[in-house]
Amino acid sequence: MNRQIRIAGIGVIVLFLILFFQLNYVQVIRAGGLDHNPLNTRLALAKFSTKRGDIVSSDGTVLAHSVPTSDDYKYLRTYPTGDLFGQITGYFSLTYGEEGAEREFDADLTGANAPLQLPHSLKDLTIPQDRSQTVTLTLSDKLQTLAQKELGNRLGSVIALNPSTGAILAMWSNPSYDPTDLASHDIATERNYWQAENADPEQPLLAGSFRQRYFPGSTFKVITSSAVFDHDPSLIDKVYPTESALPLPDTNGQVLRNFDSEACGGMLAELFRVSCNSGFGAIGLDLGATSLADEANSFGFNQTPPIDLPEAAQSYFPPASSFAQDPPGLAKSAIGQENVQAVPLEMALVAGGIAHGGVIMTPHILDDVSNSQGQVVQTYQPKPWITATSPQTASAMTELMISVVQSGTGVAARIPGVVVAGKTGTAQTGNNTIHAWFVCFAPASNPQVAVAVLVENQPEGNDAQGGTIAAPIAKAMVQAVLQGS
Repeated sequence: MNRQIRIAGIGVIVLFLILFFQLNYVQVIRAGGLDHNPLNTRLALAKFSTKRGDIVSSDGTVLAHSVPTSDDYKYLRTYPTGDLFGQITGYFSLTYGEEGAEREFDADLTGANAPLQLPHSLKDLTIPQDRSQTVTLTLSDKLQTLAQKELGNRLGSVIALNPSTGAILAMWSNPSYDPTDLASHDIATERNYWQAENADPEQPLLAGSFRQRYFPGSTFKVITSSAVFDHDPSLIDKVYPTESALPLPDTNGQVLRNFDSEACGGMLAELFRVSCNSGFGAIGLDLGATSLADEANSFGFNQTPPIDLPEAAQSYFPPASSFAQDPPGLAKSAIGQENVQAVPLEMALVAGGIAHGGVIMTPHILDDVSNSQGQVVQTYQPKPWITATSPQTASAMTELMISVVQSGTGVAARIPGVVVAGKTGTAQTGNNTIHAWFVCFAPASNPQVAVAVLVENQPEGNDAQGGTIAAPIAKAMVQAVLQGS
């Protein structure tokens, strides 16, 4: 009998130890993970019952705001501007979590990273402290509205930034989305909107401006030309033959054609002014894969732009080794085709880098953070991202880009009394359409704004080039910034 009692006692002790360790495992070791598990409804209740600060544009428009409710969640997130800033603010969703600025600045908006304030009266002890903070962005409602208006119902992106600080002034992509339904407290409403937007082949939830890549076409010639100055200056004065197409090496008669089979040639300055494909294909072959790949990397290709928004995409230029047996691919890559892919934000940064003497500043949307008393508690401090090229090359490239607008393919971007430096791009997509591009900055001698415009999938022809479709949009954005809009 004593033996059975001992065995039973040992069993009870073992079970007690198991229970003890399990409780400690759950309450101590796994506590953090369980607290932050998205399936934890207590966490959701806590987040949605905490007052959240506003997201505001640089010109004072409220982009995201929390209103009190009578349900268990206490606050409902609203987005007064709808889809205009949807891809910037993102959403604050019961089902799908946070996205965009809501995610990036979550700790600022809730005040989780703000210091506790000491109570000043008995009343302060009885009323919960409002720790929410307002996040003010660098983007302007007026400029964003203009970008939306200028692009119209065409697919594409418009980005304007300050090249000396990296501040994003406008960043619009069509299509966009309205975060309102994703912030609904009705799960069915959230789910239906989510499924509909994800079923859209144009992917409105995936911002084209900083999360998608496209053939950059001839805007990439800014990088190819910079590579000439940086890696082989002897090519600056080399005279390339006037021809309508470049015969490609190691092929059976394949050629790299100029737009509309126009004949062009000459030295670098002339090739750049008229955006001569045959000449730039030959320059790419003369430069070699290593120089061209190194220059692309120095401008930020194959790196993630450090913008303060989640999941920005990298632009892509193939490694130099991939061209060892593919000289035709190198010639095509020198004009921004083949496997070269660029995010519109990256091309705005390329223009901004030339404007800022070869230094690309870190792109950012945060201006400042202020507490519930309206006091500014944090201000963004501009900082460089990468040095893309030398001041000398940037100066030489500025002159080339000025010529494009004054008398080349970008004359539609001319502004009376303002010297604009720019580059057109007309990228073949492979499906009988083109992407129309334009990048620029102004004033050329003291740049205040850099712009990149992409208009997607336009019909081929003279009426759908970067200089005819994208350049006027960029012009409107530059004028608005310089006029103080």
